[in-house]
Formats: sequence, structure tokens, C-alpha cells
Amino acid sequence: MADTLQLDLVSPAKLLLSESVGMVVVPGVEGYFGVLPNHMPLVSTLRPGVVTVHDGVTDAARKSFFVDGGFAEVNPESCTLLVDEAVPVEELTADSIAERLAAAEEKRGSAATDEDRSAAEAALAVVAAMAEAMSAAA
Repeated sequence: MADTLQLDLVSPAKLLLSESVGMVVVPGVEGYFGVLPNHMPLVSTLRPGVVTVHDGVTDAARKSFFVDGGFAEVNPESCTLLVDEAVPVEELTADSIAERLAAAEEKRGSAATDEDRSAAEAALAVVAAMAEAMSAAA
């Protein structure tokens, strides 16, 4: 039985992380879930939140990334996270979050259609989750 699994964190622009890990905790739409070696196969939608990488079940997180959503594909040997954006939590700043908030609020204010309003609300939800991740890391 393997004691690690392959974790790949992938955005459209690049492969952000590819390494062997003991455990990864992922923000699924129904809540956070942990993935360990030999996990049952699973596909899940991700919500905005923090992905934490651990060497083992009882070890503290050694890497944390804020993701804006996406998909997780899990099998017994690997976990692949497909995301639009991932930012190391330590790189989140109050200034960058404030800029995103202003842009999202402007987008909501100028929304002409239901689709535009939904996109603006989704952007606001990402900013709120990002602010929460930054404050939790402090």
C-alpha cells in the first residue's frame, strides 16, 4: 500500500504543482474533503477556498493555495486539481484583494443582464473567500 499520492495542481496557463504528498485537503462544493493514498475514485466540483498540502495525516500543512474553484479528479494513486487560478496563500495581500473587490463591485454595478449579474456575484464570492483565506493565514 502506497504512503503517498501524486498531486497535480493545474491551471490553463501552467502546471502549478506536481509532487508526491501524504495528504491534500480540497474545498469541495459540499465542504472540505481530504484525499489520502488509495482514495476511492471521485470527481468533484471545487468552490473557492484553500487547498492544503500535507506530508501526512497528522502533519501541519506545508503548502497552501487559494483556488477560485474548478474540478478535482481523484483515484487511488493521484489527485488532479484543475483550476482557473491558484495563488499561494502567503502571496495574498490586502491591496490585491481590495483591487479585486473594487473590480467585482464595478462589474456588478454595470451588469446589464442576468448572466452579467451572476458573473459579478461569482467574482464577489471569490473575493470574499480570498479575504477569508488571507485572514485565516495571518
